[in-house]
Amino acid sequence: MTDQPTMPAARARATMKDVARRAGVSLKTVSRVVNGEPGVVEELSTRVRDAVAALNYEPNLSARSLRRLDRRSSTIAVLLEDLSNPYSAHVLRAIESTARERGVSVLAASLEENPERERQLLVAMSRHRVDGVIIAPASADHRHLLDEQRAGVPFVFVDRPPRHLRADAVVVDGRCGTRAAVDHLIAHGHRRIAFLGDLRRISTAAERLLGFRDALEAAGLPVDPALVVTELRSVEAAREATGHLLDRGDPPTAFFAGQNFLTMGVVYALRAHGASHRVALVGFDDFDLADVLDPPVTVVAQDLDAIGRCAADLLFSRIDGDSGDVRTASPPWRLVARGSGEIAGPVQA
Repeated sequence: MTDQPTMPAARARATMKDVARRAGVSLKTVSRVVNGEPGVVEELSTRVRDAVAALNYEPNLSARSLRRLDRRSSTIAVLLEDLSNPYSAHVLRAIESTARERGVSVLAASLEENPERERQLLVAMSRHRVDGVIIAPASADHRHLLDEQRAGVPFVFVDRPPRHLRADAVVVDGRCGTRAAVDHLIAHGHRRIAFLGDLRRISTAAERLLGFRDALEAAGLPVDPALVVTELRSVEAAREATGHLLDRGDPPTAFFAGQNFLTMGVVYALRAHGASHRVALVGFDDFDLADVLDPPVTVVAQDLDAIGRCAADLLFSRIDGDSGDVRTASPPWRLVARGSGEIAGPVQA
């Protein structure tokens, strides 16, 4: 019988007192060396650095921020809908890239469209004394952020505008992008177009539904309530909804999906029904491998890098003391025609 490996015994983290004791200096001297302050002779600095290395000492950043004159922690919070979603992941990456250039750390979490989770995470981030927050809010009323804002914590909203709170925002014009997508389907001969959307209480989902209605109205086409399915939250829900619509006696000839997970669900359902090359599809938001599917998926693509960089730049300008008027940025979107959105309908324009 072989010996089983054992977990190493847990060891308490070294403290500044441990470093001072090993180096034979005062706590004040250790603090000056660790924080890069002048006034410590080289011999003592060397002893402190050697003790730090030997003990694997890591400074307590939260405690350090309390001692800094500007009270900054060099940490920001990023609270997005779902970090597993390609949209959130790409936006977060762009924010992290900008933060890294400034030597700032990022604490990130998913809100999962849960207003209570939003409140809990904001309390936790407050305890970490973050310097600012970038948020794609789950709540519809943001007055609960007022106390933090008055305490000097700036907020930047992404994807969804603030309500009952004056704050900077980065919001793409989803209504206009959706209208362009549906116009595109109409131009390819489609008259029975289905809309699959997220929760209607989400402002972006509501805007995309308005864009859908705008396009049909402009083309003189009625909105068939049976072809409008909302409150969908997953790939599987979208696949099921698409299947039900395709099984109707008068199925849609084209689909518009209001976000990338829903687009994926439509793709699965069309394939299962053997309709991938017969029924058109345009989705809002790009996703990995959309361009290599058969047929490749036509999408309304947002510039996710621009969204993340813009949000980070707005936040850091506020952290640096900018007290100017509230700003709202609207990064561009573009319709990427790849094949699925160009499948001809039964009526040619």
